[in-house]
Amino acid sequence: MITVHNISKQYRKVQALSGISFSVGKGEIFGLIGPDGAGKTTLFRILTTLILADSGTATLNGWDIVHDYSRIRENVGYMPGRFSLYPTMTVEENLDFFAKLFRTTIAENYDLIKDIYSQIEPFKDRMAGKLSGGMKQKLALSCALIHRPLVLLLDEPTTGIDPVSRKELWAMLQKLKSEGITIVVSTPYMDEAMMCDRIAMIQKGSIMTIDTPQGIIDKMPQKIFAVKADNMSCLLADLRKFENTETCHTFGEFHHITFRYDNEKLCDEMKFYLQKLGYNGVEIKEIEPTIEDCFMNLTDSRI
Repeated sequence: MITVHNISKQYRKVQALSGISFSVGKGEIFGLIGPDGAGKTTLFRILTTLILADSGTATLNGWDIVHDYSRIRENVGYMPGRFSLYPTMTVEENLDFFAKLFRTTIAENYDLIKDIYSQIEPFKDRMAGKLSGGMKQKLALSCALIHRPLVLLLDEPTTGIDPVSRKELWAMLQKLKSEGITIVVSTPYMDEAMMCDRIAMIQKGSIMTIDTPQGIIDKMPQKIFAVKADNMSCLLADLRKFENTETCHTFGEFHHITFRYDNEKLCDEMKFYLQKLGYNGVEIKEIEPTIEDCFMNLTDSRI
């Protein structure tokens, strides 16, 4: 459904994208996982024909992003990262406007947006600018779907909304997938990666890896250990000073570390090292890697 080949884009001295390539199958939820500034929004703007790439090619449903831009615009739903609807128009007026823009009506495609729109329909006469963050996202998604697109592109749709709305939005995406809609979604939240069929981890305009979430976890080359003690702020610096520490990052109440080599005695050596420095309540245990561990490992390996 979507093919991207060697796409690059530069803004003055900033290389936003560097030879990006991937493909997305019909009815797949494909995630672009990476922090702010990784190049996700630039890629979406290229795929939605809003800006041109400096080099490379891409197609959506066989339509070229340059030569067939009008067909793409008719058949793609795009939800930008920032709320981009009309704040001084009501909920219903916004939806009706986008329906007319694509030469359709709310009634014609109501079945597709019913589960989403029905949650905000009681507020259809409220100005869009007065909605909560979660309700704004539901309205934006309804507007992006009202013309029944083949492809749905969502740029960080859950940023700034509450956990309940995040969960509801992902449930909606799973249902849209069952309708045969191809979805590409970007997010800085690593936990959302597990809800995608496949993901591309992107950093500084380059894709580090593409696979299923579990496939990426299974390829983690090192064991991950969780460490905590009574002074976590100082502990981080001292863990990084330990001669056999490879990587060390904070994850909630623990610091996650990897060692330079695999040796059963390393945990005991580290515990002795920390106790010698005066730490109490030292706990070191091996854990299953998370998708965030994998992202940090890939990022560290490129430094």
